[in-house]
Amino acid sequence: MPPFDPDHIEALLQTAAAQSETFSYSGLLQLLGVRFTRPKMRALCVVLDAIDESAAAAGQPELAALVVRESDRLPGQGWWVGRRDYADAWEGPAARAYLAAVHALAFAYWADRRPGNATA
Repeated sequence: MPPFDPDHIEALLQTAAAQSETFSYSGLLQLLGVRFTRPKMRALCVVLDAIDESAAAAGQPELAALVVRESDRLPGQGWWVGRRDYADAWEGPAARAYLAAVHALAFAYWADRRPGNATA
């Protein structure tokens, strides 16, 4: 499997944010031309972490939160473990409210910007 292209994934996530949409892990992998497997999902998560680090450095909201599990539409454990601003349960009403706020920041930021050509 060729490595994932972070720029391509970032552009997909920016476009999704501009349209107030999310991806499931399997849906994003399928869009990238690969079937869902746990190793591929983990490789994707490494890229998502790098995209969020780059976004933070540019003063942009995170995008990895837009990739969620199909089963409950929440990010996976790895996303929650890295949180410094959230210490509650990773499932349930508090998690959903927190994620909605994270999504709202990304949706609002990208709503009036052309993905791939944004100004911070």
